[in-house]
Amino acid sequence: MSTETTAGATRAPVIGASATGVPATGVPATGVPATGVPATGVPATGVPAVGAPDPRRWLVLAVLALTQLMIVLDATIVSIALPQIQTRFGISDSNRQWIVTAYGLAFGGLLLLGGRVADFWGRKRSLVLGVLGFAVASAVGGFAVNSPMLYGARTLQGVFAALLAPAVLSVLSTTFTDPRERASAFALYGAIGAGGAALGLVLGGVLTEYLSWRWCLLVNLPLSGLAALGAVRWVRASRVQGHARYDIPGAVLVSGGLAGLVYGFSRASEPGRGWSTGPTIAVLAVSVTLLLAFVGWESRSPHPLMPLRIPRNPVRAGALLASLVIAAGFIGSTLFLTFYFQVVLGYSPVRAGVASLPLSGAIAFSAILASRAMPRFGARWLAVGGALVSAAGLVWTAQLEVAGSFLTAVLPGQVVLGLGLGFVFVPLSLTALHEVAPDDSGVTSALLNATNQVGGSLGTALLNTIATSTAAAAVAAAALAGRGGDAGPSALVTGYQHAFTWAAALLVVAAVVAGLLVRVPRDPAAAPAAPVG
Repeated sequence: MSTETTAGATRAPVIGASATGVPATGVPATGVPATGVPATGVPATGVPAVGAPDPRRWLVLAVLALTQLMIVLDATIVSIALPQIQTRFGISDSNRQWIVTAYGLAFGGLLLLGGRVADFWGRKRSLVLGVLGFAVASAVGGFAVNSPMLYGARTLQGVFAALLAPAVLSVLSTTFTDPRERASAFALYGAIGAGGAALGLVLGGVLTEYLSWRWCLLVNLPLSGLAALGAVRWVRASRVQGHARYDIPGAVLVSGGLAGLVYGFSRASEPGRGWSTGPTIAVLAVSVTLLLAFVGWESRSPHPLMPLRIPRNPVRAGALLASLVIAAGFIGSTLFLTFYFQVVLGYSPVRAGVASLPLSGAIAFSAILASRAMPRFGARWLAVGGALVSAAGLVWTAQLEVAGSFLTAVLPGQVVLGLGLGFVFVPLSLTALHEVAPDDSGVTSALLNATNQVGGSLGTALLNTIATSTAAAAVAAAALAGRGGDAGPSALVTGYQHAFTWAAALLVVAAVVAGLLVRVPRDPAAAPAAPVG
């Protein structure tokens, strides 16, 4: 067994891409990556680790790139296969969201804990275990025989992704010590985040149409095998010195509270239950109690999962809250495009995947423009304007019809949505990391990524409840009017329309939050770093 050695933690020179599939922001170097950086437990001084460069560092980069691609792909590749999975297992409309949210909740809820485990237990160990665990979870999902088995596999994927994502970024930071080489390495990392999400949409369509939806999960097996072999052979063992203390109670409380919220949303959409029934209210009340208990525990814990001094700063809290609401509206709404394309319009999985690409392209393009506009307009007004433009795109999309045209009913709204989102992601990411104390840079970055994961999961569950309940009401109304036989597609579209409308409302809320709380210099990346809160 190789001996673990200590490597100093360094900050990454560019902002990367979210492991959730949200494209890279394309912002200039800020000194801190925006995604998944683990809490290192040592000061992030920005000083390269002592010693000669690793002669195998470019091979290590290939391993890390493959691992990151696997994580990013998994956030989108399954989405195209959702109609086929739902049909195969007879999953109800109210429960189909678990295929998406089980992964996101586990990932986001355990990401901060995964960062500490990776640093103190060992980055190489965490990378290898994470890859192998992710492969096992993917195999379980690929060979699932019922929906609970699939939900469990997706949850397990999220657990190991929460260990993998910070391990990848930590190994990347400690392997590349030359500033130019590190910039190139992180540029590749960001490009994978931007392109991987789009690749997942197309690859998911191809695998689903020509092989089986199961290959959307099984495709991780060869990728994991190559990554694990490369990690064992080329990645140096390193870890942070000191006694490892993990906030297990905090992780249990926050994960339980978030899962309870999603379960409560799911119950509310089931026939005969609804929001006002006793069991639904009880589940939601227990969930809120667990989340409040989490906040209370974090205020007393000697080693908190989320140091409350980070969100206590109102500007940073506003950026994190706005990011969570944006993710809820944006990621939550994308579920319905998949079903609209394949169930209502009759698109093949491949065509549905290609039809989803303009949104990713528009985000990537506008993110580049936003990074250049930051010094002139500032984070506040870019975020507000971007959120409102995105809301307008969703309002346009909400006008879709049963026999609607992609070019007129979907494409314009999705392009407008994407253009607005790029102008939101960049300023909110920079604002969340503005004036963060060096020791808090890692946990703040991971917290930003966690808000995207958690917000997307909560939004998916909430909007799916709205869509399902609305569609059921439309079917019932049609039956009373004697039109039950023709109500199916029309009811589905009515549900999607309501979901897109509520998603637009969430983005308006995010714009209000950003307008009230996001108040930083016009170029926060260039502002002098001073601890806040």
